[in-house]
Amino acid sequence: MEETPVIYVIGVAAILTLYVWTILNFLWFKPKKMEKFLRDQGLKGSHYRFMVGDLKQLEKMTKEAKSKPMSLNHDIAPRVLTFFHKSIITHEVFSNYHQFQKPRGGNPSIKLLTTGLIDVEEDQWVKHRKIINPAFNVEKLKHMVPAFYVSCSEMIQKWEEMVTKESSREVNVWPHLQTFTADVISRTAFGSSFEEGRKIFELQRELKQMIIIAEMSIYIPGSRFLPTKSNNRMKQIDQEVKAMIKSIIDKRVVAMKAGKSINDDLLGILLDSNYAEIKQEGNSNFGLSIQEIIQECKLFYFAGQETTANMLVWTMILLGQYKEWQTRAREEVLQVIGEKRPDIDGLNHLKVVNMIFNEVLRLYLPAVLLRRFVHEETKLKNLILPAGTLIQLNSLLLHHDQDLWGEDATKGQASYVPFGGGPRICVGQNFAMLEAKMALTMILQRFSFDLSPSYSHAPYAIITLKPQFGAHLILQKL
Repeated sequence: MEETPVIYVIGVAAILTLYVWTILNFLWFKPKKMEKFLRDQGLKGSHYRFMVGDLKQLEKMTKEAKSKPMSLNHDIAPRVLTFFHKSIITHEVFSNYHQFQKPRGGNPSIKLLTTGLIDVEEDQWVKHRKIINPAFNVEKLKHMVPAFYVSCSEMIQKWEEMVTKESSREVNVWPHLQTFTADVISRTAFGSSFEEGRKIFELQRELKQMIIIAEMSIYIPGSRFLPTKSNNRMKQIDQEVKAMIKSIIDKRVVAMKAGKSINDDLLGILLDSNYAEIKQEGNSNFGLSIQEIIQECKLFYFAGQETTANMLVWTMILLGQYKEWQTRAREEVLQVIGEKRPDIDGLNHLKVVNMIFNEVLRLYLPAVLLRRFVHEETKLKNLILPAGTLIQLNSLLLHHDQDLWGEDATKGQASYVPFGGGPRICVGQNFAMLEAKMALTMILQRFSFDLSPSYSHAPYAIITLKPQFGAHLILQKL
C-alpha cells in the first residue's frame, strides 16, 4: 500500500517533466534549432530572443522614424520599413497557396477585424471565394456605380461649400476621403439599410483603432481574457456589430423567402450566391453559415474602406506635386466624359487616369508587407524552409527595386503586387479601382489642387500605408 503514493508521485513528476519539456521545446529549443538550420543555408538576421524577439528594437526604430517627416521624395522604404531586406522570389509563394498559407498565432485581437475570406485556407478558402466572386463581377459592379456617385457628390458638395471660385483654401483631404470610402461601403454593402451600415462602420472604426494599439504592444498569451477596459470594449463592439449585421441579414432572408429579390448590393448578391450554391449541391455544408456571412460583411468594411481611401489620398498628393500629370488627367476626363455625370463606360475609357493609379499603387501600395506561413517543410528555390517558418514579403521594396524597374524606380509583372498575387489576389480590386476612378474624375471636373506648404511628407504603415500628418492640399474651384 505504501508503494501506491510513490507511484503517484513518480507519475505526477513524469507528467510535470513532460509538460516543462514541451514548453521549453516550444519556447526555446525548437526556435533555436530553426535558427541554426536557416543560418546554415546562408540566411542572416538577429538571434532568437525569448518571448519579445525584436519587438523592443523595432519599436525604438519605428518611433524614431515617425518622429519627423521626410523630404518630398518617393524613396519611402527606410521610413516605412525601418527593418527591411529584399524579398525572395514572390511568384512561387503567391501561386502555391497550399504550401504558403496565411500566418497563424500572434495577437488574436486582429481576428476581430480580419476574418472571413482573407483568413481561411484550403477547401474553406475555395468555398468562400466561389461564393463571394459573383459580388465583384464586372456586370454586378455596374449597378454599384450610382452609389459611388452619390457618396462622392456628398464629399464634393462639402468641398464646394468650403472653397469659392474667387479664392482657394487649404483642406486636409485625408479624413474626407476616409468618410467617402466608408459611405461607399455602407451603401454598396447594405443598400437600403445604409444608415444601419453607417453605425456599423463607426463601431468598426473604433475597434480598428483599439486593435492597432494592441498590435503595437507585446502580446502575452491569454491576456485577451483579462477583464480590462480595452478588452471589454473590444468584445462589446464585436458583439454589437455582429448583432446589427445579423439583424440586417435576417430581414433579407425573410424577404428572399417571400419571393422578393434584393440583389443590387453586396449583401444581396452574397446571399443569392450562397443559396444558389446550397441548392445546386443539395447540401448546406457547401454554403456559408450566417456567422461566416457576418464575418465577410465585416471584412467588406475593413478591406474596402482602407485600401481605396489610401489609394486616393496618395493619388491626390502626387497629382498635387506633379501638376503636369494632373492637367493631363483632367484633359482626358473632360475629353472622354466632359462635365456630365460619369458612367462605367466613360470611366473604363480613362487610360491616363488608369496609368496614374497604377503608378501610385506601385509607389504607395496599401499593404507594404505580405506574410505567409510554411506549415510543412518546403523547398523554395535553393532554400529548405522548415515547418513553422514565417515568410515576410516586402512588396514595397519589390515595387521600388531598381533591378526590376530601372534607375527611375522611385520617380515615376510578377514584380507588381498592389493587390497581392496568385489565386489569392484581392477579390475586390475591380471594385476599388472603379470607385477610385469615380472619385478622382469628379474631383478633377470641379477642382484643381496643389500641395500646401504645410504638407508634411510622412508615409507610415499600420496595417496599411497612410499619411501620418494628413494630406493638406490647396483646393481651387474651377
